[in-house]
Amino acid sequence: MRFKEGDKVEFIWIGELKQGVVTEIEETENAISYQIKYSGEMGMTWLDERDLLSPAPVLKVPQFVADWISRRRQEGYNLIWSISYENNDMPDEMYEWLTSTADNQELFARAWLDGYEVEKEPLYYVQLIDHATGYLNVHYDNQKLVGSNDEASEYKTQFTESEIKAMNKGEAYWLLRKPVKEVEGEA
Repeated sequence: MRFKEGDKVEFIWIGELKQGVVTEIEETENAISYQIKYSGEMGMTWLDERDLLSPAPVLKVPQFVADWISRRRQEGYNLIWSISYENNDMPDEMYEWLTSTADNQELFARAWLDGYEVEKEPLYYVQLIDHATGYLNVHYDNQKLVGSNDEASEYKTQFTESEIKAMNKGEAYWLLRKPVKEVEGEA
């Protein structure tokens, strides 16, 4: 048995690739059948195991790669010109990422051709004082102050690495970072 209840699967239905979820499994001596729930006219169907495929995993790329792909497509460039090292307007971060490993070049090409999701960047608090109200808060007008780590509509308390490093004194703030998951796990 290749699939279990709750697995996402793909199958061809009336000449079209469909996606669904396994909701029930029936096993006989000769075959295994799966009840598949999907969005469509019928919404539910039974299929043999040989008719089902595991969906391809979705590629994940950093935000700056997604931004570069989006920008180059809007400008009308093709894949080869978007990955070219001689590209003078390629951001340094993008250049470093592309040239660091051949795997990144292949990942970029696959993301360009097959689609992608943006990796969720880790979030950090900047803890200036070892106290519950010792966290960096940045007001929407960019004013900085010390307060709790609670998010509010007018203040931001959780930052990505690039946001922290882009701040005035960002390298110093980076040394005082605390991963959001770690801090919330202590509560």
